[in-house]
Amino acid sequence: MSKNQFSALLAVITPEITSLITKNSNITETQAISLFYRSNLYRELADENSKLWHYSPLTLYTMLQDELLTGNYDYPEEAS
Repeated sequence: MSKNQFSALLAVITPEITSLITKNSNITETQAISLFYRSNLYRELADENSKLWHYSPLTLYTMLQDELLTGNYDYPEEAS
């Protein structure tokens, strides 16, 4: 995948995740965006080699929730 294609994919995934954060939390969209961009999950997602972009926004949101609650997250079983 080219760098432009990967950037475009992130541009599609990120708003879906931040929308889920906003919908399920008592925070603004701006706060949700900031929260997501500061997360370890986003740092890993932004690395194409991590292959996290294969997961659905809902799965990534669930992983983010795990990170926020426990400080880390597990990969879904199909990643093993």
